[in-house]
Amino acid sequence: MAETGSNANTGPDEEDAARSADRKGGPGHTVLLAVALAVPVTKVAYTVGGGAAARDVFIGMEPPNWPDVLIGMVLTDPLLASVLAVVVSRVVFALFAARGAVPAGGGALRALQRAALTVVNPVAMGVVDACFFGPWWGLGTGLAAYALRKGVVVEYRTGRRRPHGHGADRRATTGSHGDGGYRPSRGLRRAAALEQWAALGLTTLALPVLAFVAALDGQAWTSVVRCQVTDGARTESNRLIELGRKGNGVVGWNLDTEEISNGAGCTGEESLYVREPWWRD
Repeated sequence: MAETGSNANTGPDEEDAARSADRKGGPGHTVLLAVALAVPVTKVAYTVGGGAAARDVFIGMEPPNWPDVLIGMVLTDPLLASVLAVVVSRVVFALFAARGAVPAGGGALRALQRAALTVVNPVAMGVVDACFFGPWWGLGTGLAAYALRKGVVVEYRTGRRRPHGHGADRRATTGSHGDGGYRPSRGLRRAAALEQWAALGLTTLALPVLAFVAALDGQAWTSVVRCQVTDGARTESNRLIELGRKGNGVVGWNLDTEEISNGAGCTGEESLYVREPWWRD
């Protein structure tokens, strides 16, 4: 998500750099990648105790299941899920617009295409959020995602973003005016600036903070079950963080013995808390 401020005085080198950042996704991609890599590891390390325990958990989960940590965090925290959905929606739209995927020019058909591209993803994000957390979360997420997507359109109209791709030198994309004498109103410029600051705050501040708070809240990222665990001739009832299923049993991190265990006859527990949050520990 490139937060550019291009104007008539911008030099060729600076404008090329801004366009390159737009096409690559800008700081939005960087933050999303950092969150996707660092937060799941932090979550596992804090929840099970770090070090060798975290290594054993990741080995026990097997690489194809590692994304389950991030997915589990998102599905248990509605605020994190909503902010992530809004940020992803805007980053994707800005990236596609920068590569010329959003129809340019006038006409009812192109306007309808632009409107559809602006609306469809926020609606999808809102529906998904509503399914997991309720209609109000879904409505709020959809409206916020739409507002920031619409803000990208305003950025093009005010010149804060420059069109790229085929035909970019002849006309501005995403609803911008082809008249070289066009000057956006002060209100439109303020709206574009406000949208950029809101997007920057959500992406570089709110999302990382919420993600690391969720990583250090002491909740398991997946189901906590109580199982019968057999060790030699002894069978005990232990609590496990479920990492996978093998046949009729569960493979999980044993919270009582602090090791990977196979459990049978498992029943789910209501609470996902396995230790105190970091700020109370």
